[in-house]
Amino acid sequence: MATPQEKLAKALEALQELQQDNDVIIINADDLPAPHKKLLKDNGFIKEVIKGWYISTRPDEREGDTTSWYMSFWRFVSVYVNSRFGNDWCLSAEQSLLLHSGNTIIPTQLLVRSPKANNNIVQLLHGTSILDNKLKIVDEESRITKDGLQLYSLEDGLVAVGEDFFTRYATDARACLAMVKDGSFLLEKLLNGGHSVVSGRLAGALRNIGNKKLADNILKTMKSAGYDVRENDPFTEQFAIKLSTRDASPYANRMRLMWHNMREVVVSNFPAPKELPSDIKAYLKEVEDNYVDDAYNSLSIEGYRVTSELIEKVKSGNWNPKDNEVDQEARNAMAARGYYQAFQLVKESIKSILEGENAGEVADDNHGDWYRELFAPSVTAGLLKAGDLAGYRSAQVYIKGSMHTPLNPDAVRDAMPVLFDLIREETHAGVRAVLGHFLFVFIHPYMDGNGRIGRFLFNVMLASGGYSWTVVPLAQRETYMAALEQASVHGDITYFAKFLGGLVQEGLK
Repeated sequence: MATPQEKLAKALEALQELQQDNDVIIINADDLPAPHKKLLKDNGFIKEVIKGWYISTRPDEREGDTTSWYMSFWRFVSVYVNSRFGNDWCLSAEQSLLLHSGNTIIPTQLLVRSPKANNNIVQLLHGTSILDNKLKIVDEESRITKDGLQLYSLEDGLVAVGEDFFTRYATDARACLAMVKDGSFLLEKLLNGGHSVVSGRLAGALRNIGNKKLADNILKTMKSAGYDVRENDPFTEQFAIKLSTRDASPYANRMRLMWHNMREVVVSNFPAPKELPSDIKAYLKEVEDNYVDDAYNSLSIEGYRVTSELIEKVKSGNWNPKDNEVDQEARNAMAARGYYQAFQLVKESIKSILEGENAGEVADDNHGDWYRELFAPSVTAGLLKAGDLAGYRSAQVYIKGSMHTPLNPDAVRDAMPVLFDLIREETHAGVRAVLGHFLFVFIHPYMDGNGRIGRFLFNVMLASGGYSWTVVPLAQRETYMAALEQASVHGDITYFAKFLGGLVQEGLK
C-alpha cells in the first residue's frame, strides 16, 4: 500500500501536468481525481475559489494572504468564463479600455456581458466577484482576445463608454486615446453607428491630449456625412503635456500621465530642495555613516533576516561563506554582501551628481550596475544563475499581497526609458526622488531587488536636491507598503509623498 508521502507525490505529479508556462494553475473539478484534490487541498497546494474550481497555491501561504489569488485572477477569469460561455462573452467596455491602457489592477467586481448569462453575482476570493450580465455583445469583428480575455476593440470601446469614463479614469482614457494611430477605424464606427454625440466627445478628448489633426478630421468627416456634431471635451481639466501617438505600447504614455498627474501633489507635500552641499567629501561621509542603519532596514523590509553583526562582518571583509559554516547561511549573507557592494556604487553615483552631472543621466547609466552588484555574490555562490544579471526581467512578477500587477516584460522595456527621461527633465529634486522611487517599483523591472534599488534611487535623487540620506525604517514597513499600494492601485500619491517627506523632514531637524 502506498504511504501518505507517496500518495501526495502522485497528486503533485498530476498537478504538475496541468502547469503551463507560468506557476499559475487553474483547476476544474474534472481535471483531477477526487483523492488528489483532497490531498492537495489539505496540504495547501490548491485552494477552492468557487465550488468545483481551484487555483494553485503555496503551502506556506498564510490564512488571508491574497498573493496567489491576485496572481491567478485574470487567468482564472479567462478559463472560468470561457468554460461557461464559450466565445459568446466579453468584458464591459470600461474594463476593456482599462486593460487596453495597461491597467491590470484587480477589480472588486468584474462585469462580464453574455447573451448566455443569468444576471448573477459569482462570489470569488478576498471580496472579489464576477457580475454576469445577460446582454447582447458586440460582433466578433469588434472584439479582440487578449490573454484569453474577450475585450471590446480599442475603437469600439471608446465609442461605447459613457462620458464619465473620461473623468473617473482620466489617465487610462488618455492612454487609450493616444493609442489611436489611424482615425479611419474609429471614424468607420462613428459613421456606421450615426454617433454624433460620441463624435463630439471624442473630438474634444483628442484635442485635449494634443491630437488636433484627428479631432478636426472627425468633425469634418461627420459633418460632411450630414451629422450635426458639437465638440465637447469630457475631461475636467486641460492637459499641459503632449502625448506621443507613435508609441506602440500604452505604457510609455502611462508613465508620462502618472508623472504629470502626481507631480504637484508631491511638490505640495515634500520639503523644498536645498542648495547642493559644497563639501562633497563631508556629504559622502554622512552617507557612509548611514550604511549600517540603512542596510539593516532596507534588507529587513524585504524579508531577509539581517543582524548588525552580519552587516559589520560583511563591511569589514571578515565574511567567508566558503569556509565558515555560519556564513554559509547563504541567502541572508549574500544579500548583505550584495547590498554593501551596491552601496559603494551608489555613493559614486551621488558623487557624480554633486559634481554637477544630471541626476537622471547618472541614474539611467548606473542603476544596472547597482543591480548587478546587489546580486553578484548570490551568483558567485551558485544561488542564482549568471543569466539573472543580464538586465531587465523576461518573465512576469507579482508583488505579495498587492492588487497591482507589475508591467509585463515587454512593457518594462517601453516604460523604463521614459521613466529616466522624466527624471532627467524634472526640475524639482523632491519629485525626482518620490516619483522616481514610486514608478520604479510600479514597473518592477527586475526579478528581485526592486525595493532596494528603488530606495537607492530615492536617495540618489535626494542628494540632487541637497537633502540628507534618508532611511525607510522597518518599524514603519506597513505604512510604507500601504502608501505604495494606495499610489499603485488608486493613483493617489499623497500618502506616499507625505510619508517620505516626513522622513526627510526629520533628517533636516
